[in-house]
Amino acid sequence: MTYRDEGSNSHVDPLRDAYHESFIDNPKHLEFLAERNTALLCIDLQYLDAAPGCGVFADADASGVAPEAQEYYFERLEKCVLPGVRKLQDAFRQHGLEVIHTRIQSLTQNGRDRGKGHKRLQLLAPPGSREADFLEQVAPDPAYDEIVINKTASGVFSSTNIHYVLKNLGIESLFVVGVYTNECVETTIRDACDLGYLVTMVEDCCATVTPELHDASLATLRDRYARVLTLKETLGDVDQKVPMLD
Repeated sequence: MTYRDEGSNSHVDPLRDAYHESFIDNPKHLEFLAERNTALLCIDLQYLDAAPGCGVFADADASGVAPEAQEYYFERLEKCVLPGVRKLQDAFRQHGLEVIHTRIQSLTQNGRDRGKGHKRLQLLAPPGSREADFLEQVAPDPAYDEIVINKTASGVFSSTNIHYVLKNLGIESLFVVGVYTNECVETTIRDACDLGYLVTMVEDCCATVTPELHDASLATLRDRYARVLTLKETLGDVDQKVPMLD
């Protein structure tokens, strides 16, 4: 049965206020940022799934993604997501905040260690392969000794030791960017929230292959599992709350 406000045709979420108070409007978001207990988590911005003519798009016709969807996806990456992620990375670095990168990469060359889902999908990015390389524009910066977490599943928390690593770093909140919005990004945000992190999704720094899939994930995550902010709003919070490093 659908709950509706009396006298109105609009859907009402009876739990919205409770979730907002606990997860969305929680002042700890800004406190953790000011205390540098916050990290930027960049998800799967690599040649396997975010570059035309490479990885799953090496054979565009066999990728399973329609030409118009590929055009939309790569245009969004080029014009919006990658420049935005780079701005965020630079801001976090300049303010002494952790930038952490995840990527799909197996432990072995033949990928026998991969999760069953990736085996079924035939997703393989062996160590040292082009598919495992990060896109240069948003790659880890050696000058900052940034952490890279390798995974072979959609959710980085369910398939790696990232929770252990974040706790060792004192991280309590995450800003999440990357691809695909409705797969690895959404799974990671849900898992992070369940594990007690306060999560912010930077909406215009995420992408998937259709705007409908992107918007559906936003509708699920917003007001429940994460704050949803824009790049401009996120940069404003960082600049306002965290002093620049000397």
